[in-house]
Amino acid sequence: MIVYLSLGSNLGDRRNYLRQALDALDSLELLDVLRVSSTYETEPVGVKEQPDFLNLAAELECRIPATLLHARIKEIEQAIGRSRSERWGPREIDIDIIYFGSLVLEEGTLVVPHRERSRRRFVLEPMAELAPGFVDPVLGLSVREMLLACDDPARVVRTSSALPLSLEEH
Repeated sequence: MIVYLSLGSNLGDRRNYLRQALDALDSLELLDVLRVSSTYETEPVGVKEQPDFLNLAAELECRIPATLLHARIKEIEQAIGRSRSERWGPREIDIDIIYFGSLVLEEGTLVVPHRERSRRRFVLEPMAELAPGFVDPVLGLSVREMLLACDDPARVVRTSSALPLSLEEH
């Protein structure tokens, strides 16, 4: 199953936290990180008085259920040092499942596709880099179409074409 994740960080060594998260994901059994977007510097949504985020999207080949991937993601966030704070507040790492193939699921705190996907430029810009033609299973729109229709005014600026990741070295 092809899965798309959104990763972000706005505390400490943001690039290192993103790298650690991708390496941890890639080390999981039955999961392979296939491609990673450029990194994007983005202004915060919700709580504005916090540092800017670095965001990226990742495409994975996943052979475990969505609920198990969600649990592993939460473990990775904790292992990296994510400290829970206010909603939309600053964080060392944030990893969200945006799409799990064409699965539509709402189970506990896991909602796939992600509820805010079509309203967040910081999700759509990196996602459009990886899969502009991917069609949202609920909205019936491609990622490119959602990006063009997105009225999110938040600043999203591409900062690099590639985050140097140890997973890209093998």
